[in-house]
Amino acid sequence: MAEVVKVIELVGESKKDWTDAVSNAVAEACKTLDNVSGVEVCNLTANVDNGRVVEWKANVKVAFKVDNSRRGV
Repeated sequence: MAEVVKVIELVGESKKDWTDAVSNAVAEACKTLDNVSGVEVCNLTANVDNGRVVEWKANVKVAFKVDNSRRGV
């Protein structure tokens, strides 16, 4: 059977930097998804307060292999 990969969109957040925001999104996805195989960073944004960046955000697409063995396929 052919391999199928599903992609979901998430927003990771961090008080540190954009790299940490991406890592946080992937880490959270891995808590509930098996077979995570990749991430695409789609957009980077930040919240500003009093002229300073206070929170970094990363819109990402996380890819994971669909496991059909769970359905007996």
